[in-house]
Amino acid sequence: MAGNKVIVTIAPTGGMANKQQNPNLPTQPQEIADDVLRCYNEGASVVAVHARRPDGQATCNPAIYREINGLIREKCDIVVNNSTGGGINGDMVRQGSNGYYEIMWDERLKGLEAGAEMCTLDPTTIIASFEGREILMNTSPSRCRELAQSMKDKGIKPEWEVFSPTHLLQDVIACLDAGLDEPPYFINFVLGADRGFQGALPYSPKILQQMVELMPKGAIFNVSAIGPFQLNAGLQSLLLGGHVRVGLEDNLYYSRGRLATNVEQVTRIVRIIRDLGLEPATPAEAREIIGLPRARQACAA
Repeated sequence: MAGNKVIVTIAPTGGMANKQQNPNLPTQPQEIADDVLRCYNEGASVVAVHARRPDGQATCNPAIYREINGLIREKCDIVVNNSTGGGINGDMVRQGSNGYYEIMWDERLKGLEAGAEMCTLDPTTIIASFEGREILMNTSPSRCRELAQSMKDKGIKPEWEVFSPTHLLQDVIACLDAGLDEPPYFINFVLGADRGFQGALPYSPKILQQMVELMPKGAIFNVSAIGPFQLNAGLQSLLLGGHVRVGLEDNLYYSRGRLATNVEQVTRIVRIIRDLGLEPATPAEAREIIGLPRARQACAA
């Protein structure tokens, strides 16, 4: 089945963009759920959910996540993937006594508490440069293991967010060697984020090809590319046998100068998938490909 089935992930919101940049960006639970339903009807089988506060700022508040997840599940059976990265403002960022801003670890962990089947796992420490600030996201090796262990305990499948070969070969592999995930490992290559994230790589066909070649045995991959690279990288992922993510989290535009909607990005990539003789996976097929549901590990007393 998996040979010609492609998982289409829709990332409708993210933790950075706002409605001033694109008024089609859904930020509140009901509008996120409504948008997800439209994308599901066009062929999306996974949704990458970021939560926002009522003022539009980023949060991992589990109550908001639970509301979003519940509203989505009332409408369709799409696979729900909650973020543990959060965003670059709102509840997620605080300024330390040294003057440096940081995406707070305790806030990130709250993304695990809303009953999602999957959660993002960023196995990397980076500096994000946004809104005139340099913001530390500290995911040290011990924090990587803590996050991966928590997901294993809760039966949550990690989506490994890989921005460079270092993240894959050092941090992801260390967690896999420790038995903190089981194949199929779902790896999301994030490319084109180099302008905002120190340590991230730009998109090029050669870079993506190299990243795919470095994957561990038993891994499957998805590609998320930022801005104008979204479509080219998505097409290359399909040609390499991978899966694809689209959505306003990654690209606010449909074409040069024209703002996008989430649903038209899904419609376009599904059309390309079918033109290549492939088919978008249903949520049930996506669960089979990814290995869901993941067994919950009994925690020691």
